[in-house]
Amino acid sequence: MSIEHTDGNRSTRRDFLEKLSITAATTLAVSSVLGTSGCSSLQGDPAVPSAKLPMKANSTILFQGDSITDAGRNKRGTRANDAGALGRGYAFLAACQLLAENPDVELQIYNRGISGNKVFQLADRWDKDCVDLKPDIVSILIGVNDIWHGLNGKYDGTAETYAKDYRALVARTQAALPGVELVICEPFVLRCGAVNDSWFPDFDRYRATAQEIAAEAKARFVPFQSMFDIAVEHAPPSHWAADGVHPTMAGSYLMAQAWIKTVAEA
Repeated sequence: MSIEHTDGNRSTRRDFLEKLSITAATTLAVSSVLGTSGCSSLQGDPAVPSAKLPMKANSTILFQGDSITDAGRNKRGTRANDAGALGRGYAFLAACQLLAENPDVELQIYNRGISGNKVFQLADRWDKDCVDLKPDIVSILIGVNDIWHGLNGKYDGTAETYAKDYRALVARTQAALPGVELVICEPFVLRCGAVNDSWFPDFDRYRATAQEIAAEAKARFVPFQSMFDIAVEHAPPSHWAADGVHPTMAGSYLMAQAWIKTVAEA
């Protein structure tokens, strides 16, 4: 099956995913915002590790975030590698691949995303839902509610609040879990559904902040927005996230592939 067909130049599914793979592995998203359209320069940051993490025996991997990570997970499930407790989004799909490709190391994978969360709400539950699990790898995707709930009047935080709260959370994590490997995921939106011009250019400040924090913490950075910017060249935004925020099945698959290709070494 192909993504698109042209008489002289057929773009196959393999070509498309390879292009996304290269982006996920080498592009470290935005560091500065140009103009008011949300367009940004893409450049790497040598402070962010580029080598993939080997999956070591008995490693615990934790996915954290908001509804995009939550993805309808069963919150009564507390065991590692529980399909229902991992939800039905990118965290579940990434966990499936990690477990399939690393059968000998007994990975323990958890999802503790909660719908609606902003950074300060992660902090409120961080001991129970992160530190107590003693994870070796912590992946965080947070930011869309920090701006969205401000736009709809449910939150009075700003991009500066996001930066302050996020840096404090990362510092707390590194202090409580010496040697933890951090994965900072780029917040993303697609221009459809709930997402309109009122989100920009402010949203790009949140994206840039996430990249800066990744560099400061020497964390891996997963460039989800950069990935989706390529994806919308092949299918409309609603194909990847119908409301502009929450990924569809197709969007979740691309996210899982980007996460694996940026972070994990089989």
